[in-house]
Amino acid sequence: MKKTLQCLLCPTECVLENYQIGGCRVRINIEGELYSLVYGKPCAVAIDPIEKKPFFHVLPGTKAFSIATVGCVLGCKFCQNWQISQARPEDSKNYDLPPDNLVRQAVFYGCSSIAYTYTEPTVFYEYMYDTAEIANRFGVINTMHTCGYINERPLRELSKVLQAACVDLKAFTEDFYARLCGGRLKPVLDCLLTLMDEGVWIEITNLVIPTQNDNPDEIRKMCKWIYRNLGPDVPIHFSRFSPYYKMKNLPPTPFRTLQMARQIALEEGMRYVYIGNIRSEAENTYCPNCKRIIIQREGYLVRFVKIKDSRCEYCGFTIKGVWS
Repeated sequence: MKKTLQCLLCPTECVLENYQIGGCRVRINIEGELYSLVYGKPCAVAIDPIEKKPFFHVLPGTKAFSIATVGCVLGCKFCQNWQISQARPEDSKNYDLPPDNLVRQAVFYGCSSIAYTYTEPTVFYEYMYDTAEIANRFGVINTMHTCGYINERPLRELSKVLQAACVDLKAFTEDFYARLCGGRLKPVLDCLLTLMDEGVWIEITNLVIPTQNDNPDEIRKMCKWIYRNLGPDVPIHFSRFSPYYKMKNLPPTPFRTLQMARQIALEEGMRYVYIGNIRSEAENTYCPNCKRIIIQREGYLVRFVKIKDSRCEYCGFTIKGVWS
């Protein structure tokens, strides 16, 4: 009996010998069967504002029961959670939290959503999927913050139980993904197209790193692709980089660079463009029609929401998102 197998979860598609662990550090071939080493064993459990994910068009002002296990399908040199994303299960403190108990905790603490976040949810796919199925039965929505490095078939299956995804579109060149992430751009773009096709609400985060992905022409190409393929209503979060992990030699992103990126996105027709990891007026949501503030934020604090029945309370313009 041949015991070698290939994992088809992410585009890396590791070929594993018997008892070999994949590049994600959490999936193992045992006698020709693929097993998860982190099912029901999160290393991070917290209750966060949904805005922290970041989701700005999903149930504003509510709480998200947030979990992660160790492991990741990429190896980004600028990872902000590298202590757990690049760790092995035996190197972390893990909790015993099976799917039914997880959902029970989320309901008990009044969380409107569960967020699969911090590391890369793809690596704990089965745990996420089983939890999401139960959560849907209790009226708790499911969200994930993902690098988007997942194959189409498992993503379409997951989309049946997933309501929203915030996708890290880290850059818009294959060179960036190869040098700094150990991956490829195209699978991430394919992921975005699949999520859109499946009706999952999408928000995009782009961490702007000085000298690496802050070229105005590259940002414009990215925004043109988003507008053309996903439409003008997908929120884009341009986030400030801070020196982390293997990229401590670079400075934090200047605010003017983030303003430049936001202005480019607006020029290309995107309606909801935000600046993250730094306080500014660009944290607020503005109605594209009447230009008034319809969600006012201060950091993760939501001051007011002027959206009713998915429409601006001032002018009646339809505001896309998950509002109830």
